[in-house]
Amino acid sequence: MDIFLQQLLNGLVVGGVYGLVALGLTLVYGILHIPNFAHGAFYMVGAFVGFHLMTALGVNYWLAMLGAAGVLAVVAMLTQVLVFQPLRNAPELHDMIAAIGILLFLEAGTQLLFGADFQRMPTPYGQIVHMFGLAAPLQRLLIVVGAFALMVLLHLFLNHTVMGSTIVAMAQNRDGAMLVGIDTRRTTLLVFAISGALAAVAAVLYAPINLVYPAWATW
Repeated sequence: MDIFLQQLLNGLVVGGVYGLVALGLTLVYGILHIPNFAHGAFYMVGAFVGFHLMTALGVNYWLAMLGAAGVLAVVAMLTQVLVFQPLRNAPELHDMIAAIGILLFLEAGTQLLFGADFQRMPTPYGQIVHMFGLAAPLQRLLIVVGAFALMVLLHLFLNHTVMGSTIVAMAQNRDGAMLVGIDTRRTTLLVFAISGALAAVAAVLYAPINLVYPAWATW
């Protein structure tokens, strides 16, 4: 029974990470209908930004997470403005090809800046927690808690805030949203920013229990 519960906990950890990454990916596709295959690269870049802030600049773990989220929000918005926006009237296949190009560009750029070596992000939460006969690193428990917390916060944001309502309205009918005065371009940037930030948070949560490397974008 203990083995089953331990594997269940491990599954929650992995599922939490995939859930966080998938939140941003499905947000962009569900609302903007853009198949952003570069989302894995956002995840990888977020991990490297967090790693660099902690190791090179000595930034606190949580501040490094916020910094990575901010950087990736900007990177995601730039991809929208420079790549996806000019292709807004093109067939969906063009978006797919462009997204793959962004992925390769970010992977090569990260390798150029940080090298191709495997890196391990330090964590202040390496202690082991014992509960109900199970032993788990605190960092793994943070991943599970963080995943559920961010899912709930995103749900509340989309359903109980004005900005969230504009996102939902655009998802339901983009032309109708424009007719009632919603700035669809700004809303699109907001969706990409949230997507990039979520990828960065997921990466910084997961990186301390895994290795960080440029090919992370394609695993």
